[in-house]
Amino acid sequence: MSTSHAALNPPDFQPTVVAHATVAERVARGRAERKAVPRSKHADFQPPVRRSDPVALLESQATTRVPQLVPIRYGRMLVSPFTFYRGAALVMSNDLAGTPTTGLRVQLCGDAHLSNFGVFGTPERRLVFDINDFDETSPGPFEWDIKRLAASLEIAGRDRQFTPTDRRQAVLASVAGYRRAMAEFAQQSNLDVFYASLDVDQALDQYRPQSTKSMIARTEQTLAKARTRDSMHAFNKMTEIVDGEPRIKPDPPLIVPAAAFMTEEFAPRFIDWVHTNLRAYRSTLDTDRRRLLEGYRFVDLAQKVVGVGSVGTRAWIALMLGRDDRDPLFLQFKEAQASVLESFCGASGYRNHAHRVVAGQRLMQAAGDVLLGWMRIEGIDGVVRDFYVRQLRDWKGSAEIEEMVPAGMVHYAELCGWTLARAHARSGDRVAIAAYLGKSDVFDRAIAGFATRYADQNERDYQLLVDAVATGRIAAETGV
Repeated sequence: MSTSHAALNPPDFQPTVVAHATVAERVARGRAERKAVPRSKHADFQPPVRRSDPVALLESQATTRVPQLVPIRYGRMLVSPFTFYRGAALVMSNDLAGTPTTGLRVQLCGDAHLSNFGVFGTPERRLVFDINDFDETSPGPFEWDIKRLAASLEIAGRDRQFTPTDRRQAVLASVAGYRRAMAEFAQQSNLDVFYASLDVDQALDQYRPQSTKSMIARTEQTLAKARTRDSMHAFNKMTEIVDGEPRIKPDPPLIVPAAAFMTEEFAPRFIDWVHTNLRAYRSTLDTDRRRLLEGYRFVDLAQKVVGVGSVGTRAWIALMLGRDDRDPLFLQFKEAQASVLESFCGASGYRNHAHRVVAGQRLMQAAGDVLLGWMRIEGIDGVVRDFYVRQLRDWKGSAEIEEMVPAGMVHYAELCGWTLARAHARSGDRVAIAAYLGKSDVFDRAIAGFATRYADQNERDYQLLVDAVATGRIAAETGV
């Protein structure tokens, strides 16, 4: 518990010399990549004879997670091949390493499946559509994110029992949306690309003439719900009054207050420990955001299970109060481990994995959480870990995949493709990527072929997990 803030949070990123090629040189680079890796080759996926056991890969991740929570992760992955896919980013990264790979690198999301896109509130209180999960973000080949998105659409379409034609249309829409958007970004100024965002209300107006009344009604309902999802909403739902003070309500094993983990010896030092770590996090914020946070006092802390693939990594929520008991702020502290990409694409350049997540999110998102920051802390178990911090809820919302109709998935896929292109254009060579993709649909059709082949593989991998649970190799807790 005596490790200093300076020792835990050393400077961890060294700037490099940046070369500035001409537009003509960047176009030539993209076209040269076509010869090295023809666009049609991206359809290829043939698992090697000695392919890594996907269940073993999942088990390797479990070694650094909370043992009691790992069965919940497996249980959530067992729901369907799609939920399995959501938790199997490591499995896919291992597979993508054996596919034709370009040298056109960007900041990858690393887990760009369709459920990791959604709506957010900007500081100006607009709703924008963007990527919402960056746990795996790290530099890598631009097409890896596209392949993960495309395969997720094929798999989700199968889960919804869409026809092969409908599924292919959604996949093609996502890739075409990416390709066309990248061509547009390649023609824009650097600042125009940086300022680009996808306003949800404008997008809804654009798709309104092509959509049914029921699709528009469901979308408007989702957006209205997102606008209510803030700290006050969480406060009303997740707290109770104990001895005159708000406290986070227990809901084990999904929400467990910190008091349940504290030893009698550590309890008196708990508040000091929390404040020390809050100060470490606060130091990573800009001055105005730091001052905003200083207006809140710490009240309570609880462990919270989140997501599918993240289950078992350490995640906490902190209740803070501002001017009075009706001015709550919920912060989420989420453990950041090494990205699944790093074993295959090289190190991210950050010693602190939470800093990696925050830097990647700020680079890829059009408008990020104003309280997004990071820290490295020594836990009550004596182990040093990295955590990134953000608001638990801030006008966040996502599409209900289980209720999507084919036409709705096509529209959603186009939005995801545009958004992914915008994120990649901010970090990679958009001119070279656009030149590589070209104006035809060669790349689109290749990715659609890959998506079908990988969805088949995903179903086989899902069955391996089902079998591993049936034989007792691993334990799974369902319905949690």
